[in-house]
Amino acid sequence: MGPTSSLFGGVLSRGAVAAAVADDAWLTAMLQVEAALAEAQAFTGLLDQAAADAIGAACARPESFDAAELGRAAAESGNPVVPLVHALRRAVPDHAEAVHRGATSQDILDTAGMLVAARALRPLLADLRASADLTARLAREHRDTAMIGRTLLQQAVPTTFGLKAAGWLGGLDAARRRLDQVRADRLAVQFGGAAGTLAPFGEAAPDLLEGLATVLGLREPALPWHTERTRIADLAGALGSAAGAVAKVARDLTLLAQNEVDEVSDSSPGGSSAMPHKRNPIAAVCALGCAASAPGLVANLLAAMAHEHERAAGSWHAEWRPMRDLLVSTGSAASWLRSALERLVVHPDVMRANLTRSGLTGDLTATGLLVDRALSGRNGD
Repeated sequence: MGPTSSLFGGVLSRGAVAAAVADDAWLTAMLQVEAALAEAQAFTGLLDQAAADAIGAACARPESFDAAELGRAAAESGNPVVPLVHALRRAVPDHAEAVHRGATSQDILDTAGMLVAARALRPLLADLRASADLTARLAREHRDTAMIGRTLLQQAVPTTFGLKAAGWLGGLDAARRRLDQVRADRLAVQFGGAAGTLAPFGEAAPDLLEGLATVLGLREPALPWHTERTRIADLAGALGSAAGAVAKVARDLTLLAQNEVDEVSDSSPGGSSAMPHKRNPIAAVCALGCAASAPGLVANLLAAMAHEHERAAGSWHAEWRPMRDLLVSTGSAASWLRSALERLVVHPDVMRANLTRSGLTGDLTATGLLVDRALSGRNGD
């Protein structure tokens, strides 16, 4: 069972990321790569324009291809690109020999994966930015709202809720910037042919690679990266960091919402099947649940980095599911956190009462200055 299953989808596949990495999205991306390959070859004079147009027209109709059938047929060759190429050639019988010319299956699937990731990151980054903006507002509004500081889950010295929110803001902004940088710099076309040599294209190979990257809106790599998987690792690491930043905020929200603390609450709490009195901070709880999957998925992807020679025997296949699941888990966590912050009700009076009962005292002059620094550091970001 993956996080996109229907029964658990309302919790574990929240937001727009799940749809962006669904089977139909992958199918569309693979067809776009095949169309772009034909277009780039026609532009460089390697393919007749009529053939490229025919292939492009067929690829523009993803509804003509059955993703489930392609998945079943993939068992014969070890990947879904082979049956897709067969189906595409049947769709353009007069230009069948021009389909997939000079490419290998991994070229198509890896490049499609980069397209899928780029599209999935848009809503994910939007949710991270919205969450960061909400924490910035909390930091500004509660710059001087005194509360108990807690270390090792014990009462420590006074702090302010504004400073706590500023800490959340720093983590979310850092995670968002890293993920945005990976999207801009590390999502690249994969094109190397049978063994990464681009042998069929000779001196035209660099122009073809440049054209393919231009058409698809992806980075142009210096070399094919069939077995050099740091791009996947960078994406995985950035997603894992984002999930961790989300989890930090969500964890604090659940602790502050405990009945014994009651310093924040969820304006749309979740109920209990056994205890009608419960008012659970369900958005923060679900953010934690989704984010908790990320570290293991990141580890799966890092463990699969040792690809043999010029084409891996299994390690490439081992990346597919954890990468999709990691995008869904992180995207869902970010979506839930945005809701948690949008629904957050802060109780400054309870914070003051708890602090008074604790008897803790301390100078809070510096906390306001720290909040100001955190907020000013966002200028131009």
